[in-house]
Amino acid sequence: MANLIEIEFTHSGRVGRLWLNRPEVHNALSGTLLDQATQAVLGLGERAEVRAVVIGGRGPSFCAGADLGDMKASANASFEDNLSEAKRFGALFDAVTRCPKPVVARVHGNVFGGGVGLSAATDVSIGAANSVFAISEVRLGIIPGLISPYLLRRLGDRNARPLMLSGERFDGTKAAAIGLLHRAVAPEALDEAVDATLAELLKGGPRAQARVKEVLRLNANHTFDELIEIMPHQLAEARSGDEAKEGFQAFFDKRKPAWMRDE
Repeated sequence: MANLIEIEFTHSGRVGRLWLNRPEVHNALSGTLLDQATQAVLGLGERAEVRAVVIGGRGPSFCAGADLGDMKASANASFEDNLSEAKRFGALFDAVTRCPKPVVARVHGNVFGGGVGLSAATDVSIGAANSVFAISEVRLGIIPGLISPYLLRRLGDRNARPLMLSGERFDGTKAAAIGLLHRAVAPEALDEAVDATLAELLKGGPRAQARVKEVLRLNANHTFDELIEIMPHQLAEARSGDEAKEGFQAFFDKRKPAWMRDE
């Protein structure tokens, strides 16, 4: 997974870090980058030694959205070609949100269009207060269609609607105020804030965290009455698993559970 052309992968302890690596174009999402990032996220999700994933951007920005060359070509492309390209974007966002490990976005610099969607697809987004955001698609005559489910899940209609309709720019402080970022910090404190978030995430049981992400998907896709029937089964399965037995025993023994002993 290392040494990919437009993706850089680093591994430290139990954290896998995935870097968008097109700094000369602010990590614009080319087709190649989309495919490589999707495969990298899927691969990290299957690696038992990886407990959490961080997605960041090399150079001055996290991600400035779609590649300009690709967007220019799309104006003359067929419906089928545009649909195929759109599905490549969708595959990355879906891989991120379905990853069984907690996924953290490390956000800085320009965060436009698909970059906003990528951040919103993660479980936790930590960003620099001076980052610049824009859901800018309408200013190009297109729509933020692929990213809209993730934006609405994170922001709600009230906050997402004016930003999606105007394409206006806003900073990381506002992004945190409306819920797009979970925390906005000074640029020089960004890595420290990400590491602090990871330290808290690594205290959770890995199987439990995967189940939490499944529960969140179930809550989004079922009615209240359906959930009343589903959730007892989810809880019973979790309680009867080996991880729960270890977690309870560690609590009563006043020791760290097995999944924390190497932290």
